[in-house]
Amino acid sequence: MSRVALLQVASNADESVDHRVDRVLGLLVDTLPDCDIAVLPELWMAGAFDLPLIRDIAAPLDFPVLERVRAMAADAGTWVHAGSYAERLADGTTYNTAVLIDPSGAIVSTYRKRHLFGFADGERTVMSAGEGLVVVDTPLGRTGLATCYDLRFPEMFRDLTELGAQTLLLCSGWPTPRIEHWRVLARARAIENLAWLVAANGVGSHAGITLGGHSVVVDPQGAVVVEASDAEEVVFADVDPNRSDTWREAFPALGDRR
Repeated sequence: MSRVALLQVASNADESVDHRVDRVLGLLVDTLPDCDIAVLPELWMAGAFDLPLIRDIAAPLDFPVLERVRAMAADAGTWVHAGSYAERLADGTTYNTAVLIDPSGAIVSTYRKRHLFGFADGERTVMSAGEGLVVVDTPLGRTGLATCYDLRFPEMFRDLTELGAQTLLLCSGWPTPRIEHWRVLARARAIENLAWLVAANGVGSHAGITLGGHSVVVDPQGAVVVEASDAEEVVFADVDPNRSDTWREAFPALGDRR
């Protein structure tokens, strides 16, 4: 059994990036002693919909904020899913990159978001789509990584399951107008893959958009273990990754696909 903490932090337009970073990392430090893995939302530094700011603060993965998060993980001896950042390569290519850090402070895996939201005028005007799938061992068992809009594409989650994922772990910046879609799709991805679904969403308003919160943990049978409100908060849940294996044995629906 592992304890996960979802940090549903606010990204508001009236708060500077520097202030938000200090505030959120202070919250992270306070949370780490109480969990085995902590998860931050997508693009929380800028706000998932503030494309000009995302472009302005894009940086390589060795930038100072991430170095601070790595040091905190090492000091606490705790895993951290640091949410996602605008990762800029030396050639200028930019990705929406989620970063997973182990208890030594090492970056053990990164995932570049494959499905970019906003159609022709959205994320793809700032960032490129990733290509690869990521499944990695964490305290949540074999863990498949995804980000926000990916949730609408069930074939990706089936592919992660084929690669052995027991838990599907997302960071997100999902907006309020479609929050019911978020809640339904989170349960659907868990149910159809007989896997845990662990998802940290953001809150706050920026670029004329309000994020919807409702960070959630769903068990392999589709039951909601914990669900946050639409305000900034930290929620916790206990996850036993072996429950995915047990349910797949008891209800072997995955073997009936054609």
